Amino acid sequence: MTTSHPKQGQIIYFSHGGGPLPLLGGTAHQLMVEFMKKLPSRLHRPEAILVISAHWEETQATVLGAKNPPLFYDYYGFPAEAYTIEYPAPGNPSLAEKVTVLLEQAGISAAIDCERGFDHGVFIPLKLMYPEADIPALQLSLVKGLDPSGHLALGRALRALKQENILVIGSGFSFHNLQAFDWQGAGAPDPHNDAFQDWLIDTCTGDYSQPDREQRMVEWQLAPGARYCHPREEHLMPLHTCLAMAAGPATKIFDDYILGKRSVAFQW
Repeated sequence: MTTSHPKQGQIIYFSHGGGPLPLLGGTAHQLMVEFMKKLPSRLHRPEAILVISAHWEETQATVLGAKNPPLFYDYYGFPAEAYTIEYPAPGNPSLAEKVTVLLEQAGISAAIDCERGFDHGVFIPLKLMYPEADIPALQLSLVKGLDPSGHLALGRALRALKQENILVIGSGFSFHNLQAFDWQGAGAPDPHNDAFQDWLIDTCTGDYSQPDREQRMVEWQLAPGARYCHPREEHLMPLHTCLAMAAGPATKIFDDYILGKRSVAFQW
């Protein structure tokens, strides 16, 4: 008789595209859409999904605890169909409670919000990955101020979740300069973007000790092209949390163009 081993947690950071556009067609997100639709084939099916979204910031780390979260259409100026998207995945209040306990045990102030819905950093990629919406999901907010050390600390506090069959997703964008995107998706050579994406790949996948890897992320603004790629860093902070939670080197799983700009994704 063979004994089956419990499935372990999985961690991913990816670039989730511009608002609802990945679901509205067009070529600017074609490569990203294809990647996300195929992504579950790289994974074992999780029992729950925890998303750290770039689109939620609170004064303290806050977990979405609703039993049946609505959708929060946190974008404007798109066609009417963008406001009728549905993703009726159930929440997971018990996991929300567990996350807050782990954070508080690590000395991090935490709260549960039972009212807020899934923002587009959650429902856009999950609708591509798991369109049946049958896996319980919840969110963890960023913390206002966007301190890199603080977001690494969030990840360290949640390492115990790796022992459970939970998919943790850092939903951001490795390039997020709204003025520089090519909304038609054509793209052009961009050495400053290339330099920063290469730095991220080296930092996340390279042969560094975990303390050195985390220190590089603390000092991310010193990387070439850093502030060009991230005038504001909310789309990078989910990577900090994932990298610290994983406590080891990542595998690069996407390196291509979204909205005309090179963007990357990692899996641990």
